[in-house]
Amino acid sequence: MPVPLTPSRSTDAAPRDRAGLLAELRARIRRIEGAGGEGGRTLAFGIDSVDGHLPDGGLPLGCLHAVAADDPGTGTGFAVALLARLATPKRPVLWILRGRDLYAPGLAAYGLTPDRLVAVRAVRPVDALWAMEEALRCSTLSAVLGELEGLDLTTSRRLQLAAESSGVTGFLMDASAGVSGGRNRRMADQPMAGERAEGLSAAVTRWRLDAVPSLDEEGDAAPRPAGGPPGLGMPRWSVMLERCRGGRPGCWTLAWDGQGWHDVGKEDRSGLRQTAALESELWPAGRPMSDNRQGRLSDHRKPAVSRLTAGQ
Repeated sequence: MPVPLTPSRSTDAAPRDRAGLLAELRARIRRIEGAGGEGGRTLAFGIDSVDGHLPDGGLPLGCLHAVAADDPGTGTGFAVALLARLATPKRPVLWILRGRDLYAPGLAAYGLTPDRLVAVRAVRPVDALWAMEEALRCSTLSAVLGELEGLDLTTSRRLQLAAESSGVTGFLMDASAGVSGGRNRRMADQPMAGERAEGLSAAVTRWRLDAVPSLDEEGDAAPRPAGGPPGLGMPRWSVMLERCRGGRPGCWTLAWDGQGWHDVGKEDRSGLRQTAALESELWPAGRPMSDNRQGRLSDHRKPAVSRLTAGQ
């Protein structure tokens, strides 16, 4: 009796099956690594040069991210632009303050309006940490930003697990990045004696920001919104992705026009060449770090910023 042959899969179905299998494996790896606890969802910057360095083409959601900056206002503007795209009236964002207050018109300029924001002021660091961990477990929030500093691996891991459990995205705003020159050891292989290593964190990504001078209206590489303040260019940052689980580091010069991001860097679209050039100018290889490193590093930063500006 002839045995019926099993119909073979079509040549068109095989690639789809392989693509689905790869997507399932990537999602499983993300769950194991804790990179994106919200079903693998991501938030794209809308810039290929940046999204190409992030897993699955965007910032993973439902996990923890760290933001550090020389100046608190620099990190605030960058974080607010991301929070505004996540917040909704039904799922607002929670901001845990260590300072006195937030400037509502400044937040609105980046798209974060008061109806989508809940602000909590915590005086003691222990209270801010408790509030952030509890808020990350609340699924009615879209994101939580905490102004915290000096967290060790165990503490940051607790926050990461809380974000994974609810799918809420967390942002750590490191307010100590500009103190005592600590920000300039950003890519050091070994921490200084007696200091905590910055790499010991459970955050999925770590961003480092520096302010870049704005250009005038004729020099802007991207248009500004109509009715903007005269004589002021778009806000610009030197954005460094120091660490990304499942992605790769990079450095870009980004501008915000009130609606979205623009990559205004001209040297290397991948960001790798800018990273190497910026680091070599900030602290030349082989030069020892001394107690007066703060003043000397500020001198080294000037040619790096001027070169980035000239390339625009």
